[in-house]
Amino acid sequence: MEAALADLAGPAPADFAARVLQRVGIPRNRYDMYLHLEAPAGGLYVAYGPQAVTGAALGKTVPGPEAFEEAHLARTGRSAIRTTRPLPGLRTALRTGRAKGLRIDLPELTEAERAVLDAVRTIPRGQLRPLAWVAREAAVSGTAAVTEALEVNPVPLLIPCHRVTFDESGPCDLRYGPIVGAVLRGAEGIDDALVGLSRMGTVFLGSDTTRIYCHPTCAHARRITPPHQVPFRSARAAREAGYRACKSCRPIAA
Repeated sequence: MEAALADLAGPAPADFAARVLQRVGIPRNRYDMYLHLEAPAGGLYVAYGPQAVTGAALGKTVPGPEAFEEAHLARTGRSAIRTTRPLPGLRTALRTGRAKGLRIDLPELTEAERAVLDAVRTIPRGQLRPLAWVAREAAVSGTAAVTEALEVNPVPLLIPCHRVTFDESGPCDLRYGPIVGAVLRGAEGIDDALVGLSRMGTVFLGSDTTRIYCHPTCAHARRITPPHQVPFRSARAAREAGYRACKSCRPIAA
């Protein structure tokens, strides 16, 4: 009889705990839901409250769901309960790489950190921006404030810090390292040749037909054919050559 009853046992549904909490009337603002979604770098664990994302972790950076739950509790003070139902708009944001309109709630961060990460969220999919650009967009003093915010980014991928570079060198993968960063950039089709241009002294690319200069990964810059590409080491050099700044990528002014 015991063996027969044991055979009837099976794993609980993924959202069983959430159903129990709702049934017994635990207020929804006392805990967060989370799930694992398909994404580069081992997928993405995403936690969310009633209306906004509250945290995330790439699968390659945590050993499993229990570790994500523990880290989320330590950071927010709220338990993360597994579910299979994502926050509306979450799957679309991951599929398109455009999470700018997705609400993200991070009250534990400072005002400066939130400003930096909000600026990072505006970097388009498949493009890169340097630290100085982020600092200007966030209205913070110096790039140190930017690197500090990138290091504590609680929502990787949805806040795409893999799209940030050092001002005159390669990608600034402070949050999860260059290997994971390269995977995320590769999934967005970012050409390593463009990433490496700054290492060779090219900070901006101009077009000798439009007389406009851009960040090298700007959608407009990528349409410049090689015979018409004009490299510049600085915005000043571009301006002195008679070039105008791109209104889309808004290259830094100095």
